[in-house]
Amino acid sequence: MSICPLCNGLYNLTVLCSYCQQQMEDHGKVTDYFDDYSPYMDTDMMKLVDGYPETFTHHECVHLFYCPRCRQEEVKWIKE
Repeated sequence: MSICPLCNGLYNLTVLCSYCQQQMEDHGKVTDYFDDYSPYMDTDMMKLVDGYPETFTHHECVHLFYCPRCRQEEVKWIKE
């Protein structure tokens, strides 16, 4: 079982907005936004239904980043 370094606070990642170049905020895993119980589900099981076919086999965690300045959202694949 792999662990995501962002989810587990092992390091911080600075992501700049591709539109305005301001620092974006990490809003966690994309799968946490599926429904009310998604954050409590098994992470590996959620990777099978996250809409990204390679996340489970490539051991990646998909994070949502949000720009508070221009309100853009971006997803980034984080290697576990």
